[in-house]
Amino acid sequence: MSNNNQTIPIAKPWLEEAEAQAARRAILSGWVTQGPEVAAFEREFADYVRSKYACAVSNCTTALHLALLAVGVKSGDEVITVSHSYIATANSIRYCGAIPVFVDIEPQSYNINPLLIEEVISDRTRAILVVHQMGMPCDLKAMLNIARRHNLPVIEDAACAIGSEILWDGEWEKIGKPHGDIACFSFHPRKIITTGDGGMITTNNPQWDKQFRLLRQHSMSVPDTVRHNAKQVIFESYPMLGYNYRMTNIQGAVGREQLKRLPEILTRRRYLAQRYQELLADVLGLKLPSQPPWAKSNWQSFCVRLPDKCDQKQGMQAMLDAGISTRRGIMCAHREPAYQQETWFCGVGDEGCHCEKGSCDRLIESEQAQDHSIILPLFHQMTEQEQERVVEILKRVCQI
Repeated sequence: MSNNNQTIPIAKPWLEEAEAQAARRAILSGWVTQGPEVAAFEREFADYVRSKYACAVSNCTTALHLALLAVGVKSGDEVITVSHSYIATANSIRYCGAIPVFVDIEPQSYNINPLLIEEVISDRTRAILVVHQMGMPCDLKAMLNIARRHNLPVIEDAACAIGSEILWDGEWEKIGKPHGDIACFSFHPRKIITTGDGGMITTNNPQWDKQFRLLRQHSMSVPDTVRHNAKQVIFESYPMLGYNYRMTNIQGAVGREQLKRLPEILTRRRYLAQRYQELLADVLGLKLPSQPPWAKSNWQSFCVRLPDKCDQKQGMQAMLDAGISTRRGIMCAHREPAYQQETWFCGVGDEGCHCEKGSCDRLIESEQAQDHSIILPLFHQMTEQEQERVVEILKRVCQI
């Protein structure tokens, strides 16, 4: 058994003195909740992805919730998405009282299969919520063609995809521009850049951006920034039900420094991902992630599918025993205990899924990906020697 102090982690945020000084700056300013650092982070983020608007919130789950509310999703509506995603994707739909309609994935990309979307559109469908899984852009052009034919908004769960790019009309453009209607990002420590926790919503629609800003602060009619700087007494009002979904000023200050690091982080991660591809190319039966020619992933995660003879849990345990952390393939929400109780569909006309508990014959690729894939360590500070150690142990596991 390896010493825990020598374990190679699955991920590791790159935080140094610049972030500590930024947090100190915000703390000593006396303005520690949503304030000028958050506003600056929003401007800089919008400029980076080339979006007209960017609104900072407390995390990506709250970002998704506000995005769904903005496009009019309400109780009893249906939203098409994937089960093969962190449970927050499905949960954000249920927060609106709406019903997730799960579509299977493409096994190569781990992203939603656009060929399966149109068959589950009903008169109750109000939106399509796509996921750029593990930072790999999904086929947005195919998705948008379908959505526009049916007059449906497209929300991008871009939690993992900051820095990822897509070839759009001959030009490389950042995920989050947005190419759909709204894109939502996460700054959790497992993501490419982090603010400890936090999220961002981008859109080109001024009315939606105004709504995000209102709802994130309990629908306060006068922002605190305006009230604090006013020369006359102002009484705010609360015209509608809102939420406490704000980002703190400390987080905003850290986010600004993280954004400066992003180009270097992306270069390093792409180098390490390519190196994994080369070092693992000769492993019989191991399926490596595939990047389509129109996409540039940020490689938030490097996910491999084990040979058929390998047991996922045993293989992960063997790697952990050798001092290497891994994670199983992306979860499927429909298999979780919560979604044995929550309402969800896997096809038009379902009155709840009638598949066996924990299994759905319309979501086979999603379940296979969860059961037979593992995520390997990948982080900016990872050395070539650490990566070679991961490869050595993985090869050993694949030969068992």
